[in-house]
Amino acid sequence: MIVEVSHLSKSFDYYKKELGFRNSLKNLFYREKLVKEAVRDISFGIQEGEMIGFLGPNGAGKTTTLKMLSGILHPSGGQAAVLDFTPWERKKAFKMQFAIVMGQKAQLWWDLPANESLYLNKCIYEVDDETYQRNLAELTDLLDVKDLLNVQVRRLSLGGRVKMELIAALIHKPRLIFLDEPTIGLDMISQVKIREFLKYYNQQRKATVILTSHYMEDVEDLCKRVIIINQGHIVFDGDLHHVNDVFAQSKIIKLQLSAPVSAADLGAFGQVKERAEFSATLEVPRSELKERSKAILDRLPVVDFNIEDIPVEEGIALLYRRQEAGHGAA
Repeated sequence: MIVEVSHLSKSFDYYKKELGFRNSLKNLFYREKLVKEAVRDISFGIQEGEMIGFLGPNGAGKTTTLKMLSGILHPSGGQAAVLDFTPWERKKAFKMQFAIVMGQKAQLWWDLPANESLYLNKCIYEVDDETYQRNLAELTDLLDVKDLLNVQVRRLSLGGRVKMELIAALIHKPRLIFLDEPTIGLDMISQVKIREFLKYYNQQRKATVILTSHYMEDVEDLCKRVIIINQGHIVFDGDLHHVNDVFAQSKIIKLQLSAPVSAADLGAFGQVKERAEFSATLEVPRSELKERSKAILDRLPVVDFNIEDIPVEEGIALLYRRQEAGHGAA
C-alpha cells in the first residue's frame, strides 16, 4: 500500500459570534466555543499506481483529508502511512516524493515568467540539470506550452496557468500526486486536455493519483475506484459504476415520440424527469423495468427507446441523502 489510513479524524475549534457591537463587547469576556468535526474516523488504503476519485459535497472533508495526507495538517486522532512515512512529521525524504496541486491555490510567482518558478522548484527538489531539462521538455511537449515558458504568469490564460502548475508539481517525478479541483473554472476543451495528460502520465510513470473534483467527467474518465465522503464519514469505497448498482434501484428510460403525450399519461409508466413535445425521460423501478418497458412500447407512440443507468451524479447525491437521513435518525 502506498497510502494506509486508519481511523483518521480532524476537528477544528471555532467561536460563535452574534451580530452587533454589543455582542462584540460581550465576546471580549465570554465566547461560546464550538467544534467542527471535519473528518470522522475514516479508514482506507490505496495501491501504488491507482487513480482514485475522492468525492463529496462542499465541506465534506475532502481537502482536509488531503492536507493531512500531505502533512499540511496534523490529525486530531488516528494514523496514516503515506509512502511509508507519517506525513505530518514532514520528513525531507517524504516531501521529495509527492506533489499537491490545488486548483484554487497558486504556487507560481505571479509577476515572473513560468520558467523562473519551474527552475525554483528544480532547486527545491534537488533535480540535477540534465534530468530537469529532460523532464521539462517532456512535460511542456505533452501539454503543448513550450512557447509560454517565458511569459509572465499573470499574462497566461487560466488553462495555461493550470498546465504550468501541473508542470511545476511534476518536475521532480513524484510517486504520489494529490489533485484538488485541478480543472476548476476551465472550459470543456481544456478539461479534456488536462484529463488526457493525467491519464497518459499515470500510465507511463505509474504514479498514484488522488483526485477531488466536482466535474464528474473528470472522475468518470480517469478513476475506476472512488471514495465518497460526506459530513466527514466515508459512505462508499469501490467501483464508480457500482454506485448505482448498490444504492439506486431505478433506471432511466428516454423516449422519442411521434406525437405529443401528456404528462399525466406519461406518469402512468414512471416518474417524469423531463418532457418536451416529442420526447420524454422517465425514471422507473429497476425491478419493474421489463413490464414497464413493454407497456410503454404497446401504448405510447414511440419512435426511439433507450434505457440508461441513473447518472452517476444522482447516484452520489442519493448516497449523500441516505447518509444524512441515517445521521438524522440516529
